[in-house]
Amino acid sequence: MKKILIVFGTRPEAIKMAPLIRQFRKYPMDFQLFICVTAQHREMLDQVLELFDIVPDYDLNIMISSQDLYDVTSNVLVGMKKVLKECKPDLVIVHGDTNTTMATALAAFYRQIEIAHIEAGLRSCDLYAPFPEEANRQIVGVLANYHFAPTKKCAENLMREHIPEKNIAITGNTVIDALFLILDKIQRNRNLRYRIIESLKKWHIDSETNRRIVLVTGHRRENLGEGILSVCEALRTIALRNRHIDIVYPVHPNPDVRNPVREILSDIKNVYLTEPLSYATFVYLMSKSYMVVTDSGGIQEEAPSLGKPVLVTREKTEREEAIEAGAIKLVGTDKEIVAREIQALLDDEEMYRSMAQARNPYGDGGASRRIVTFLKERL
Repeated sequence: MKKILIVFGTRPEAIKMAPLIRQFRKYPMDFQLFICVTAQHREMLDQVLELFDIVPDYDLNIMISSQDLYDVTSNVLVGMKKVLKECKPDLVIVHGDTNTTMATALAAFYRQIEIAHIEAGLRSCDLYAPFPEEANRQIVGVLANYHFAPTKKCAENLMREHIPEKNIAITGNTVIDALFLILDKIQRNRNLRYRIIESLKKWHIDSETNRRIVLVTGHRRENLGEGILSVCEALRTIALRNRHIDIVYPVHPNPDVRNPVREILSDIKNVYLTEPLSYATFVYLMSKSYMVVTDSGGIQEEAPSLGKPVLVTREKTEREEAIEAGAIKLVGTDKEIVAREIQALLDDEEMYRSMAQARNPYGDGGASRRIVTFLKERL
């Protein structure tokens, strides 16, 4: 029996690791599973743990007020030293490109423990876009022993970096597994669906209306300052020009996001600014939306699975497959361009249909099964 330690710290990581944890638990005779959370994001992480019934074996609880990249990285590295010494895993599994991921991989490397990297091979090839995620995933790519690439393009990126092909598996993205799990749960559980609808009414959002919903998120470091201000100005223009639509914006708790968003958008009747939503609520709202405007990485994968066009408020993306498929479009943060592209999707039915019906390149919901099958054969 192999001892597996899965480590994550943010809400997106938890969402993408949850179906993998569920899959590992189907093989108690093959794997002894341990879960460690760093709580790089505390409250938002805890929501996902509860939703997926995950109880961590280790909780570093590193979150402190006004923490920066130095705080997160150093606290995870030191905390994982103790966890690895006590747990003594055969394999450490990390996800994506957070500071938790990078520092955990480094800690495992220092103890010469094998590392598996979920969502491996994404590359923008610009260390400062996104920052610090691009550097984090490249560092983990060097340290990892097993690389689970969501797409063929990601696998090709890894091979160009001289990763042996035998250590790479193309699996699809586990976020699609999680998305389908939660959609099924919402559809089957009437009480959950009712609670979600009622929780949205707290923000005066009627999710059952026929009005078109433009769902917005934004939090990237490279967009703080002028980028956020410019996107908000574009959203203001769209809201005032299109009184028949609703813009729903769950606002990130970072004051550098929250303050400009509220300053520019809080006085408009058809703009709804909410606190961060639970994952189940966000998935439900995304399924009800007309389009999504975001700088998030995961949403670029999730929304196309629901047939929702995505406008990405970034200059570069490591998810080029969705651009090639026609499901997402890079629009940057220039207010004139962002407003123009949103308006085009609202007005041009053919353009909308083309994006909504684009093939989703990120998998069929079977990524977790493929990962566990690979590791059963290799460990």
